[in-house]
Amino acid sequence: MRDAPYHPPVKRSVEIAGHKTSISLEPLFWTMLREAAEAEGVPVNALVARIDAERIQAETPPGLAGAIRIWLVTSAGDKVGS
Repeated sequence: MRDAPYHPPVKRSVEIAGHKTSISLEPLFWTMLREAAEAEGVPVNALVARIDAERIQAETPPGLAGAIRIWLVTSAGDKVGS
């Protein structure tokens, strides 16, 4: 069962390219991120690193937490449309 949708963000540490950083996401997004990483067969840190690399390529890059939320919502939408 998924976490309650209305919950304040939770801060967790992730490692990107050997550097630790903290990300604050609502529990629902942490669950979605874990599930997406499992579905792709990669660790959460690897998926976050890929999202980070993609966001840096944007003309106006969002913050990492925002990029993760956007990636999760758009990738979920891609799966629904398939």
